[in-house]
Amino acid sequence: MSSESSSRSRHSRYSLGAEAVLAVLLVLLPLALGSAPTWVLWPLGALSGLAFVLACVGARRQRQSLHVPWLAPLLGAGALLCLLQLLPLPPGLLAVLQPEAAALRDFALVPLGLEGPRPLSLEPPATWRELAKHLAYLLTFVAAVQVCRSGSARQRLLTTLAATGAVMATLGLLHALLGLSALFGLHAFTFARPPLLTPFGNPNHLAAFLSLASTVSLGLALSRGTTRTRKALFVGTAVLSGAGVLLSLSRGGIAFFVFGQLAFALLLLRSRREGRARSWTPGGAVLLCLLAVLAVGGYVAAERITAELATADSMDELRHSKVELWPMMASAARAFPLGMGRGAFESAFPRYQTRPSLHTYTHPENAVLQLATEWGVPGLVLLVVGLWGFGRLLRRGEWGTVELSVLAGVAALGLHDLFDFSLEFPASVVAALVALATVLRPEHRARSEALRGMAPLRGLVVGGGLAALTLLALVPGRHTLSDAEAELGGLIAARAPLAEVRARGLALIDRHPADYALQDLLGTAYASTGPSGATEALAFANRALFLNPLDARAHLVAARALLILGGRTQAFLEYRLAFEAGDRNVLWHEALAQARTLEELQALTPDSPREAVHLATRLMSAGRHEEALSWLAWARERFDTAPEAVGLWERETRLRLDRRELEQAEAASAEVSRRAPEALSSHLLRVDVLRAQGRQDEALKSLEELRTRFPSDVELAFMLARLQVDVGLSRRARETLQQVSPFLSDLTQRARLFTLEGASFEREGLRARALEAWQTAARLQPGPDAWYRVARLHESMHQLDAAARAVREALRLLPADKRAEAEAWVARLEQAERQRVEARRQERVGDKDVASAGDEDR
Repeated sequence: MSSESSSRSRHSRYSLGAEAVLAVLLVLLPLALGSAPTWVLWPLGALSGLAFVLACVGARRQRQSLHVPWLAPLLGAGALLCLLQLLPLPPGLLAVLQPEAAALRDFALVPLGLEGPRPLSLEPPATWRELAKHLAYLLTFVAAVQVCRSGSARQRLLTTLAATGAVMATLGLLHALLGLSALFGLHAFTFARPPLLTPFGNPNHLAAFLSLASTVSLGLALSRGTTRTRKALFVGTAVLSGAGVLLSLSRGGIAFFVFGQLAFALLLLRSRREGRARSWTPGGAVLLCLLAVLAVGGYVAAERITAELATADSMDELRHSKVELWPMMASAARAFPLGMGRGAFESAFPRYQTRPSLHTYTHPENAVLQLATEWGVPGLVLLVVGLWGFGRLLRRGEWGTVELSVLAGVAALGLHDLFDFSLEFPASVVAALVALATVLRPEHRARSEALRGMAPLRGLVVGGGLAALTLLALVPGRHTLSDAEAELGGLIAARAPLAEVRARGLALIDRHPADYALQDLLGTAYASTGPSGATEALAFANRALFLNPLDARAHLVAARALLILGGRTQAFLEYRLAFEAGDRNVLWHEALAQARTLEELQALTPDSPREAVHLATRLMSAGRHEEALSWLAWARERFDTAPEAVGLWERETRLRLDRRELEQAEAASAEVSRRAPEALSSHLLRVDVLRAQGRQDEALKSLEELRTRFPSDVELAFMLARLQVDVGLSRRARETLQQVSPFLSDLTQRARLFTLEGASFEREGLRARALEAWQTAARLQPGPDAWYRVARLHESMHQLDAAARAVREALRLLPADKRAEAEAWVARLEQAERQRVEARRQERVGDKDVASAGDEDR
């Protein structure tokens, strides 16, 4: 008997090994940058397979069946869906099952000679990775269920989860206290700037993980049989993780953390009313812990939390958040009844994007839309079954405090993913599955449910095969969109032969068929070859636009190719479309300089009247006045009904003033006043016209009347002071400046004030006071012109050495190619100063000679 007991104890070490592997996963995945990098899938696959094998061996040694709860078949069904989406289908069958995928094949792949069978997935490498993830989740969950037969194992795994959450929060606090901007002082996130620096680059994902950890910690603290010391430790980890949620500044994370805590309290209160509670004052304890978390977080970062929550305090702001994108993503889901392929959203969604954006949408940030777009109707069916099963768990009556905390935490995590995508990464998924395994353990089950068990040896064979498939799936899954684009872009940048670029590009397109950027890169390569490649470049641009109608780069490639082919009007239309698709520089830095005729400028004009005004400004600043006048006449008529059209009239007025066409300028100014009679800019434009016509008194009167209406307008005050100085009213100019000085908001405005003061003193001949004002202006806003003015004043006062020093200050601010004149000025000043010093020396010597001669005469 003792020998048999010793054997079972020895064999249970396999279960302890499986438990240790699961604990490693709970700690490793969050530390591995929140499990966001794709390399994390390799240790996940290996460790999940190892945990499963050890759990099977342990079950066999302990003569137990391998329990398979209802959640395991759902995970297996998800993996099966991924596998089915990867099966190559003949073109005819693909057209029947997935018309959108067939259309992509016919338009973007067949013309390139890629005519082979295609799978349902539009991004096969990503679907291979998802297959590996779902198999790893299945293996992890079944292993955790087997391990959690032991009550001590359940306690240790949940303690590991709670401790990991506390460690994450502590790391964030330490980074904040030490003022570190890089993780551990080594790794800096490229795009993310998380408020609480932890291995999670996304604060929403951090909040989701910490929310689950905090709720589980609280459940452990309130469970019966926990010593006072352990209760205090668990309360501490709960408060620490909860404070981390608040400090993450994740609005959704904070909201669903509070939801999870309140849901736990309500479940405990219900359990107590039904006489099943085994904890001390359950609901009140949860609320006290929640208040403690809010107090700690509020004390540490009240202002930041309030400011973040204030960004979503109205329905209008909510409508313009990520929720606004849901209809667009739902339309993409409707196009794929069998799904675009698990993990393919980033690659395939741009085709259905209806508004330009500077961001790449990698996920819908909504769990329902995620499954609907990538798995289609089958995914939604799995979701409904999963929700039904979870609802059954909530309705059961035998749960203790810890189990209720797990259910509340997992529910909050799932609801959070209606506005996020933390469950797309293994850290949160593995934590949730291990926690659920403590609830779905096989003890206390009816005998009929035990029939769902599997023989350990059979499970070992199945699990070993699944583990091998997990790792094999990562071989084709190692390829990513970013790596493919970087590889092809590197070949083009290195000026590799065009044949080599094309061959490699086609291989990458075959691997990533929905990636429009690869088509763009090949189009760019062909466009750079001149007329010989322009037609092919245009074809690649058209395919890229099929994959992403809002692709600015494709429009740019098309524009360059059309210019080479002689289709100039269509080319400038493509330039405009590139601008409207998000390339805000192409219009001003490339396209405008190449437009030669009015028709080309018209094709180039954006549909936005505001941008049309900007185009007018660019034409004027480029000195293309004749073209600008012709274009303005057309643009005014096109945008006549738009409120922004007044800007076009303002630009014409300025242009007419520059050309000294005063009669036309006055007519244009009158139109501006008619369209915007109350706008200050209209009145100031009218003043400029009056000044150009020499009607200074009328201009001055108009400005003084405006000054009474707009006493705090700084620009108006400066304009009035400038005119008062010009007409000789220097003291009144200084009074105007003194009145507006309390409204100055930056150093630039203060420098302008001293500049105008200096001009007023110069007008009165008070050169010393003018010099003081100009020196102050030059120090506030250093610039060559300011120091030149100081130098001229010194020179006019015969202070040549000081004038040379001022010119040297200007020299330090000038580029090397513009220093010759200033250097000559310094040389002249220094030569004049030396001559003056020499003259004075000679004068003193002469005076001494005269004095000594007088002494000799005496």
